[in-house]
Amino acid sequence: MSNFDRRDDYIDSAAQALTLKRLRRLSLILDKVITIPGTPIHIGLDPLIGFIPIGGDVLGIILASYIVIEAAKLGVPQATLRKMVLNVIIDGLVGAIPVIGDLFDFAWTANEYNIKLLEAHLQFPLRRKP
Repeated sequence: MSNFDRRDDYIDSAAQALTLKRLRRLSLILDKVITIPGTPIHIGLDPLIGFIPIGGDVLGIILASYIVIEAAKLGVPQATLRKMVLNVIIDGLVGAIPVIGDLFDFAWTANEYNIKLLEAHLQFPLRRKP
């Protein structure tokens, strides 16, 4: 392996690290940005924007889909992407139900689950299937 190849690997790794950091931050904002004082309970913007009629749930789906799109760009396998999409669909469908969906949004942290799936892939890139 030449020095040029190693430099390209480093650049790819650095770019992946920056992307992962950005996606973690987005996930945190969407799922757990606010801590209720004196409790271990966290609330994100996703359940809060879900209170906006119709558009709030759509916006939540769009923001959650961005994480999936970025994961696809990072080379996440199709099976993992399907799990990530399923998390977004569950969040969107159940979240659209008035009252019950709003309560569900506080507990179901689809973005956090998707970040964990992405991290698992990036920690074990040699396990990728062709």
